[in-house]
Amino acid sequence: MKYKVLVKKDQGRGRAMGFPTANFDLAQEVKDGIYVGLANNRPSLVFIGSNLTFGETVRHGEVHILDYNGDLYGQEIEVEILKKIRENKKFDSQSELVEQMKKDEKAAREFFGSNSRE
Repeated sequence: MKYKVLVKKDQGRGRAMGFPTANFDLAQEVKDGIYVGLANNRPSLVFIGSNLTFGETVRHGEVHILDYNGDLYGQEIEVEILKKIRENKKFDSQSELVEQMKKDEKAAREFFGSNSRE
């Protein structure tokens, strides 16, 4: 599934946890979960759902582009979902979430055959 999205500013939690994300509203129905995908043809992790760990209920999308630190606010990007790697879930703490995000990143790097970030 491929679609164009407008990147919007959110709370900056991802960046604070070491995983900067481009946030976007969902224009199409996509099932909740964590996916490997592409953002502007760059290997990425894609999150679809609500941030359950932080008590949020509004569904949205976030993309973490591997090895990218640029500013995408206000830009339109193309996001392509390639493969689901797990369901969305609520973690007991932010640190548990970060540990899972590290595992998700490792799975994405294995999917794309890249281990450049340790």
